[in-house]
Amino acid sequence: MIREVLDREPNSLELALYGVMWSEHCSYKSSRIHLRRLPTEGAHVLVGPGENAGVIDAGDGIAVAIRIESHNHPSAIEPYQGAATGVGGILRDVFTMGARPLAVMDPLFFGELSDARQRWLVEGVVSGISGYGNSVGVPTIGGELTFDDCYASNPLVNVLCCGALPTERLVLGVASGVGNLAVLLGSSTGRDGIGGVSVLASAGFDGADGAESLDDAKRPSVQVGDPYEEKRLIEACLALLDDGLVVGIQDLGGAGIVCATSETAARGGVGMDVDVSAIPLREAGMEPFEIMTSESQERMLAIITPENWDAVAKLCAKWEVRATVIGHVVEPTIDENGRAVAMLRVRQGFDGEILAEVPASSLADEAPLYDRPMSRPADLDAINADDPSDDEPVGSPNDDLLDLLVDPAWVYRQYDSQLFLNTVVGPGRDAALLRLGGPGLPYSERGIALSTDSNPRWCALDPRTGTSLTVAESVANLACVGATAKAVVNCLNFGNPEHPEVMWQLSESIDGMTEACLGLGLPVIGGNVSLYNESGGHDIDPTPVVGLLGVVESLVAPPPGWGWREGDDIVLVGTRHANSQYRFPLGGTRWATRRGRRGGHVPNFDAETLAAAIDFVAGEIASICAGVSSDVTAVHDVGAGGLATALAEMVAVSQLGAGIVELEGHAELFSEFPGRFVMTTNDVDAFVARADVAGVPVTHLGTVGGAVLRIGSMINLSVDEVASRRRGALEESLAAVG
Repeated sequence: MIREVLDREPNSLELALYGVMWSEHCSYKSSRIHLRRLPTEGAHVLVGPGENAGVIDAGDGIAVAIRIESHNHPSAIEPYQGAATGVGGILRDVFTMGARPLAVMDPLFFGELSDARQRWLVEGVVSGISGYGNSVGVPTIGGELTFDDCYASNPLVNVLCCGALPTERLVLGVASGVGNLAVLLGSSTGRDGIGGVSVLASAGFDGADGAESLDDAKRPSVQVGDPYEEKRLIEACLALLDDGLVVGIQDLGGAGIVCATSETAARGGVGMDVDVSAIPLREAGMEPFEIMTSESQERMLAIITPENWDAVAKLCAKWEVRATVIGHVVEPTIDENGRAVAMLRVRQGFDGEILAEVPASSLADEAPLYDRPMSRPADLDAINADDPSDDEPVGSPNDDLLDLLVDPAWVYRQYDSQLFLNTVVGPGRDAALLRLGGPGLPYSERGIALSTDSNPRWCALDPRTGTSLTVAESVANLACVGATAKAVVNCLNFGNPEHPEVMWQLSESIDGMTEACLGLGLPVIGGNVSLYNESGGHDIDPTPVVGLLGVVESLVAPPPGWGWREGDDIVLVGTRHANSQYRFPLGGTRWATRRGRRGGHVPNFDAETLAAAIDFVAGEIASICAGVSSDVTAVHDVGAGGLATALAEMVAVSQLGAGIVELEGHAELFSEFPGRFVMTTNDVDAFVARADVAGVPVTHLGTVGGAVLRIGSMINLSVDEVASRRRGALEESLAAVG
């Protein structure tokens, strides 16, 4: 294919450029054909997929940029730097749009903590995220923490970032204006990260036990981060944009300089000449292919006019950020058919020898497009048939409930969640909530809410429906802080795409996301695909992570949270029974998985029923955020662990017990399906009347009070037992590892 593009033999440098740009990680060559099916348009969408970050109009002259990425393979090899540079990269994706990064979230997936290596991974990844995020000055306000054996050799480290900007400051990564300068901003270029995420994330690990992920030969492929350089780079770039000194700007992530120069040139339809000898280096003797493909961190490429160079250099010097002219925008080449071709040329000197000459669009936009074979797993029918919902549960419901209680506070207490002082609802709740404000932004009373969700247990049983339900779960989480969902981003984590079963899972998940987004009226404005998450031929369970961005129209008071009050009535809002063959399905639940039961069926996706409950709850909480008096005193989405776990979490937070009516057996305690909320009210008649008008069912569950959580005849636990178990579960698991 490269010979056909060039109409000649490529040289070794050109092969290196194509090698990184046509890698799975950079080109999405196995997934692009499927991603096209996702809905991407909406009246409030300013920038959709294809740019560094998606952007929506949030109102009041403010735009919000959001992006999610993965740093899975680097984190498996070197957890601290792998996770740290994942944070650095996602921050650059956001501020390259002109947005100041406001918040980070981190969905994390590891093997079971009974293995010592998992503790090393957990502590390294969490330290990397906190070390970078805290130092650069961006709060980490939420995420997820999942433990399952399928991630033992392939941990997943996904990072989401959200930022805000005045709408007029929005800028794209486009090169234009013949004669304009390509200026490299930030760090010097080294050998760290050569063949980094571009190549490292485009193949699985050979070692079935993950030992190969510790191979010293792979460590140089992991980038090394410097959060203080990143902080200066953020401020310098935003100042350049405020002063109107930049024509276009692009971050340097996967594939380094070749990626930034080819993408900006291709988008602008112009040529780009790059002087490899002008690029500041931190190591001697680097070859041109190393310089062009290094993924050294904290670097940006700005396109500026020559007359602005002095002002750019002065401003960068103020922020102690290196600025170097490394290239020029040039006229496109006219080929033998009279067509203009934007060429990327790598030179030794601005007017020196041409070391490589390739069409920029062939690197950035014309990678191979694979329609890989797909097949439904041959054993999936048998897995679905082994449904735990068919069995009569045995054992103590008290013990089962305590086993499911895990507070991720040990993780999020490593993070500063209050930087900027915009955080209204921080980590540990259904969704995070921020005031929409900050330096350089118009005044606004609006808020923005963020949630990340995944359910690989559902998706392993039915990737299409499981992904639809995951989207619904994330929208429900936003409703708990009064937000209306506006946009979706996704991080699609899957195994080896050369396995037909994996490609089937990916395609089905994309169709499930499409169905949910169309049913709930949501655009997908960006995302990431991480493939080859396998070791020794064993693929991870399909793990699509959904990031949701929502808006609260008026945020003058905080939402009620989980802390119910003495004497409150407890109600279940939403349908009590799942719309499926089982009233209370246990397939894909945490309860079943903890008992080694990984089979069964998941509930059906019903957009109309889900939307009715979600919209009602969002409206109730939004009115509280707007300062309207309400009888609602607490709200919590029924998510992982089911109804019993949601009730126990509210007991632990409030330190108040509850008396709950008899439920329909073990299954109702622990079944999982979205669209249900535990809410408390001090005027149950008025609350039920409003729900009736909205057409949303309400079930009276009981009353808050006392020092015991009692659920019918099945659960009887003291508040102290519930709170201490939830508080100490994660720390005890970590401490138990030798």
